[in-house]
Amino acid sequence: MRLPLALCLGLVALTAASQSPLQRRVVKEVLDYFHRRSSSVHSLFKEQAVEGAVEREDSSGTFVQLRVNLVQTTCTKQAPRRQNCRVLENRRKPTCLACYKFDSSDVPKVLDKYHNCGPSHYLAAKEIKHRDEAECRAVEEAGRGGDALYLPGMYAFSKGLPT
Repeated sequence: MRLPLALCLGLVALTAASQSPLQRRVVKEVLDYFHRRSSSVHSLFKEQAVEGAVEREDSSGTFVQLRVNLVQTTCTKQAPRRQNCRVLENRRKPTCLACYKFDSSDVPKVLDKYHNCGPSHYLAAKEIKHRDEAECRAVEEAGRGGDALYLPGMYAFSKGLPT
């Protein structure tokens, strides 16, 4: 029993080591979002695996998309010590899809984001999958030409110009 758990923890450590800083930040924010979003979530959940990580850079910033598989632990989410939480076997294992767009600054700021968490079979439903794809495309477009910076008075001054 300890060998599979040790292999699983080793896999999580290896996965975390291969993630970029932005991907680690997204995983942390997904966990925070998952624990905050519902009052019915009393247990602490941990990252079990990250799948399908995509990271693309363009002139408007960096887009990160990933699917995080979570696993329920023995700790409550209010527990002050979260390091020694054992994974509960055969319990809820939700999956979260996250799409984030960061700007290109030295300390990247979030331009836009989208989360969707639920049971893995829920996220696989065709309607949900289509909505998730559309939402992620919109997040990826954040900061591009269509979202040009609007400064106060720009519209008024452009309307007041002689023709």
